[in-house]
Amino acid sequence: MSANPVLSVKDLNVSFNTENGVVHAVRGINFDLHAGKTLGIVGESGSGKSVASMAIMGLHPTTADITGSIQYKGKELLGLSDKEMCEHRGKDIAMIFQDPLSSLTPVYTIGDQIGEVLKVHNKGMSKQAIKDRSVELMRLVGIPDPANRLKSFPHEFSGGMRQRVMIAMAIANDPAVLIADEPTTALDVTIQAQVLEVMEKAQEETGAGIIMITHDLGVVAGMADDIMVMYAGKPVEIARAEDIYTRPAHPYTIGLLGAVPRVDRADKVSLVPIDGTPPNLLNEVHGCSFRPRCPIAKSGGQCCKDVAEEPALRLIEGAGEGHYAAADIAEQLVDARPEDLYPVPEVPESKYDSIPREERPTVLEVKNLKKHFPLLKGALVKRRVGTVKAVNGVSFDIREGECFSIVGESGCGKTTTLLEIMEFNKETDGDILVNGSSVHDGLKGSELLKMRKNQQMVFQDPTGALDPRFTVYEVLAEPLENQGWKKKDIQKRVIELMRTVGLQPDHVNRFPNQFSGGQRQRIGIARALAVNPKLVALDEPVSALDVSVQAGVINLLEKLRADLGLSYLMVAHDLAVVRHASDRVAVMYLGRVVEIGHVDQVFDNPIHPYTRALLSAIPVPDPEVEASRERIILEGDLPTPLNAPDGCPFSTRCPIFKLLPEEKQKVCTSEHPAMSREGNLDHEYACYFPNEEVAIVSATNPEAVVGVSQDETPWGDSALAADSTVADSSAAGEGSIRA
Repeated sequence: MSANPVLSVKDLNVSFNTENGVVHAVRGINFDLHAGKTLGIVGESGSGKSVASMAIMGLHPTTADITGSIQYKGKELLGLSDKEMCEHRGKDIAMIFQDPLSSLTPVYTIGDQIGEVLKVHNKGMSKQAIKDRSVELMRLVGIPDPANRLKSFPHEFSGGMRQRVMIAMAIANDPAVLIADEPTTALDVTIQAQVLEVMEKAQEETGAGIIMITHDLGVVAGMADDIMVMYAGKPVEIARAEDIYTRPAHPYTIGLLGAVPRVDRADKVSLVPIDGTPPNLLNEVHGCSFRPRCPIAKSGGQCCKDVAEEPALRLIEGAGEGHYAAADIAEQLVDARPEDLYPVPEVPESKYDSIPREERPTVLEVKNLKKHFPLLKGALVKRRVGTVKAVNGVSFDIREGECFSIVGESGCGKTTTLLEIMEFNKETDGDILVNGSSVHDGLKGSELLKMRKNQQMVFQDPTGALDPRFTVYEVLAEPLENQGWKKKDIQKRVIELMRTVGLQPDHVNRFPNQFSGGQRQRIGIARALAVNPKLVALDEPVSALDVSVQAGVINLLEKLRADLGLSYLMVAHDLAVVRHASDRVAVMYLGRVVEIGHVDQVFDNPIHPYTRALLSAIPVPDPEVEASRERIILEGDLPTPLNAPDGCPFSTRCPIFKLLPEEKQKVCTSEHPAMSREGNLDHEYACYFPNEEVAIVSATNPEAVVGVSQDETPWGDSALAADSTVADSSAAGEGSIRA
């Protein structure tokens, strides 16, 4: 590594003039980025991560007040005009934005947009050379048939493919600095794994230094060499990645790590919540910015010697080489665990813990549920040209006191299944039974109202789910009024609900915009609990929240389930949250359940190849674990339900299917596999060859494919490990396939 950094940022400050005053968004950032290295920047929303990256790129409006120094290979960038910055932007320093759909121009083809990046910075480049380079870039980021896909428009690409195009544009001119601002936030875990692999490959090809901005501590654990933790516009800790995770020295970092659920741990423990919210940067910060939320300060401990000034970053002895933290007692915290500092609630005990599942009453039963949408064409006269099979024969049941989760990629039918259950549509294909009563029974009036009372929902976006014109009291009172409650009883119940979800009862006259995101989600939970339902449907209940706030909401849901005997139906894409909160889980793919069972059985011993791929793609917030994990990178994107393949829907992407002999491939493509049970366990899967081991004998004939069952494997472990390509179902306990 060269001693000279490619990017050096010194004392960077960014502030904005607003109607309410000056917002000091970034308040003194210092770091050096070297070629071929990755710096991860993590922190809550509003900590200044993205503001800092936009300042480096020179993308802030002229009204922003930016001071300090930003040097690229020794050249000062701060103070350059926009025209002068254009010489560096996209050529020397490039950026991958968070939302690829809004970052790509919808009226230009992909080829035009990649070509523009090349044309601007390579004046003498011919049209053919631009096309050839564009095809090369598309191939490099893993887009099939690149020559023809250059003619496509952004809306013709999936989210993962659009993000790949953004990466291709960013690396087109071999930049020395690549800034990735939440590049995987809106992607499924399988697509996220593909994108991260492409970024690593791009770094190898270009030798660029990467700044990875993210809130996902698992992503930076696997990619970053160094990590900077930001809080209230300032870095509070900077260290090597392994030291941040094993020896954090700031209370905020320790709390963040304790708030993250781990997909690789089955232990049922409460997460570490960080109470409170970050300070309002309209006001000048006096003393430690984290002090109002610091557990040491709250308990009366001495965490800051001088409360008048903010602690400065300083080198921490015994915490690893180059480990800096802004805490006066950092040396005392190096070996501290989150539960040593933060008041972690006990795991709530439920009356159902001692009752076997089969002895509990069934709250919800879904039998062969189907939801098909007609695909119509024509302006005046509509004609049916196809059918979208969004949900295609889903069955499961939920017992009292149980949390049942549905997981899978976007478009697999999770949310459609949930909405069909909540809609009570009498024309539903299949049957839905709520407390033994079918939606097909033709219930009306008070009977239908009673059935609806027993099923309530918490939505994904707490801001969009609450009417901004209603006070919290009106929001919580509305479902009670619909159920015919008296005014006096409603007032009493609203106050009780506020206390139940951990909010101040005297805040009922406030409007939703006066609360934080986590508090708004608690209001949404309170509204769902208002009429004492038996089942609560949770649609991505914590995906819009910061990790520190997410922990408190998950703990609250666990406590309410134990105290009130609730059952949950949860839809989520975050499998770490599912592992932490669920009792049973169903994995969906193209409208069908491919694996279902007890959460520990499915996560610790996955059988279906798709489940294995999902679990292998989930990042773990531990650099040591990430370094030793094997990921299954699925080729291609999820097919649309309109053109679902015959037979097993996963056959087009299955790593095992590609290596099967022809006669077995015909079995997979002929008919959808029925559910099979794994012994006497609560574990079922839909796969014809779950225990298949396949090897390509590359030594004598690279193209010879030999299909061998697990019991007949003629090669020893060492031979399999040395062979070129192996799909090994015996590694299922580790959630991986060597392929």
